[in-house]
Amino acid sequence: MYKVLLVDDEWLILDGISSVMDWARLGTELAGTAQNGLEALSMVRDNPPDIVITDIRMPGMDGLQLVAAVAAQYPWISFIMLTGFSEFDYAKTAMQHGVKHYLLKPCSEESLVEAITEIVQEKQERASQESFVQSIKYDLERVMPHAKEHFLKEFVTNKTYGVREWQYFGDLFGLHFQTQSVRLLLVEIEGEHEYEHLFAVKNIAEDIFPNPMLSSTVGRHVLLLMEDELSEEQFFEKIDSIRATFMKYYHFDLTAALSEPGELAQARRLYTQTLVCLNHRFYLGEGSLIMERDISLSGERDSSEWEYDQERLVTAIKAGHWEEAEKELYQMFQLLSDLRYDISKTKSYLIQMFMEMIRLCGPSEMKTYMDKLPGLIETSTLQSFQQYVMGIAREIALHNYERNRCRQSQMVLHMKNIVQSRFKDESLTLQSIAGEIYMNPDYISKMFKKETGEKFTNYMMSFRIQKALEKIGQSEEFTIAALAEETGFGGNSSYFSKMFKKYTGFSPSEYKKTP
Repeated sequence: MYKVLLVDDEWLILDGISSVMDWARLGTELAGTAQNGLEALSMVRDNPPDIVITDIRMPGMDGLQLVAAVAAQYPWISFIMLTGFSEFDYAKTAMQHGVKHYLLKPCSEESLVEAITEIVQEKQERASQESFVQSIKYDLERVMPHAKEHFLKEFVTNKTYGVREWQYFGDLFGLHFQTQSVRLLLVEIEGEHEYEHLFAVKNIAEDIFPNPMLSSTVGRHVLLLMEDELSEEQFFEKIDSIRATFMKYYHFDLTAALSEPGELAQARRLYTQTLVCLNHRFYLGEGSLIMERDISLSGERDSSEWEYDQERLVTAIKAGHWEEAEKELYQMFQLLSDLRYDISKTKSYLIQMFMEMIRLCGPSEMKTYMDKLPGLIETSTLQSFQQYVMGIAREIALHNYERNRCRQSQMVLHMKNIVQSRFKDESLTLQSIAGEIYMNPDYISKMFKKETGEKFTNYMMSFRIQKALEKIGQSEEFTIAALAEETGFGGNSSYFSKMFKKYTGFSPSEYKKTP
C-alpha cells in the first residue's frame, strides 16, 4: 500500500476527499491530513508518504514551497496539485520539481482517482524496474569473478587478445594499473590433492598480493597477473607467505614460477615463460620458486654429450655390490642434473638405464618392475625419479648379493668336499679344481677366501696336516715317507716335514714324543 498525505487549508475539502475516496481499492492508504504547508512538511519528515495531494494556496507555506522543500530531500514523493483556474499557470512552475498532475478545484472523484491510479502505476513500474536492475546487478556480482577468470585465461592464451581488449575489460572490471608493466605467477600444488585446493591457493594469493590483480585456475595451475609495482625481494616474500599459509592449513607444498617483468602486450609470452620455468621443477625439485634465470637454454644443454658408462653400474648391481652401485647412481643423477637436457631426453636416458637394471632380474620380478614403468615415466621431478630408481636398484643388488652368496657357499662347499675326498692326490691343486668346475682360478680363490676367511691353499695344507696328525695318533709305527705319501705330499718327505713343523711347531718325530 502506498501512503497518501492530504494537505488543504479548507477543512471541508479535507474531510470530503478523505471520506469519498476508496483508498484501498487504489492500492493506497490515507496516512494523514494537514491544513498548511508547514504542518505537512513536519509530517513528511516524521513519516514520509509516497503521494502528497496538496492545495496550492495555503497560509504560512503554500503548495509550491512545500513541493520545493520536499523534492529536495525526498525526490521519490509524488505530488498532485489542487488549484483554482486562475492559479493554474502559476502552479505549472512546480513542473521543475517533477510534478505532472494538476487538478482544478473543485475536482471530481473520477479525476482524482485517475491521477492517483496513474501515479500508483508509475511507482509500481519504477519498483519493478529497480527490482530488475538490482537482480541484474546481483547476477553480475555473482558472475563477475568468473568473467574475470575467463578473461585472464583468454588474455594469456588467445592470440587475438591485446592491449585494446585489456583497456575494455579493465574498465569493465575496474582494473586500472598505474603502469603497463606486469608479472605473471604460476603455482602448482604438489602431491595428490583435490581440485578445491586450487581455489584455496587462489584465495590466499588474493589476500596476500595487493590489488588490482587478476587470478584464475588454468588446468592444474593457479595463475596470477599483477602489476609490477613491488621489488623482487617483496615478490619473493609474498610468494613464500602464500606457500607457508597453504602448507599450514592443507599440508601440501607449492612450486611456483615467476615471470620477468613485461608489458601487458607480452602477457602470452610471459605465460609461456612461466610454463617453461614450472616444467623445470623436474630438475630443481618440489617447493621451488623458479625464474627464467634459474634454467639453462636448451641449446646449451644439448651441446654437452651424454658420456656416462652405465656398464659399471650394471656390473655392480649384477655382482650384488650395492655400495658401488649406489655411488655410480649418485654420479649419474648428478651428471644429468648438471647437464639439464630437455626433460623428455633425460627421461629417455633414465628409462633406458631402468630397463638395463631390471634385465638382471628373473622373469617374474622383471614383469613386476615393468608394471611400474608408466608411473615412472610420469614422475614429476628428477629427485623423485632418483629415489624410485635407487630403491629398485638396491632391491636388485641385494637380491643378487644373496643369490651370489648362496652360489659361492655351494661352490666353496664343493671345493671342500673335493679336498676331503682326494686330499691324498698330490696333483690336487687350486688350478686342477678350477678346471674341473670350469671356473677361473683367481675367481674361485677370491670367493673361497671371502666365504671362509682363508686362502684355499692354506685350507688344503691345513687339512692335509690335520690328517697326518690323525694318522700319528692312530699308529705307533710310522715313517715320514709314509705320512707324506698318505697325506698328498707324494714322495717329497722333506717338504712334508717342513710344512708339518710350520703348522704344529714340531717335526713329526718330535710331535710323536710329546706327552
